[in-house]
Amino acid sequence: MNTQDTINNTDTLAILRVAGEHTTQRDIASSIGYSVGKVNYILKALIQKGLIKIENFSHSTNKKAYRYLLTEQGFKEKIALTEKFIERKKQEYEELQRELEVMKSCN
Repeated sequence: MNTQDTINNTDTLAILRVAGEHTTQRDIASSIGYSVGKVNYILKALIQKGLIKIENFSHSTNKKAYRYLLTEQGFKEKIALTEKFIERKKQEYEELQRELEVMKSCN
């Protein structure tokens, strides 16, 4: 089994949403509440899958600073995963609405 098989949609979307905003894996991890190791693992899988490309700042004094950029395929995946996320949240909302109605009718 390769790393791509073990990365779920939630983890993928979390990284795709912040790609480009941060220059270190530690910054990414801090912003989304993941460990640096988990971010590293996910980034490697997303790079291997062609969703993210990595650039280093050749003129930077911080050699750990990189730019994580979405590829065209990564951008499309981000849109698709966001749509799935929104649909799932809508379904959860509707279920909660039904439960609330049931609770109200019991009073």
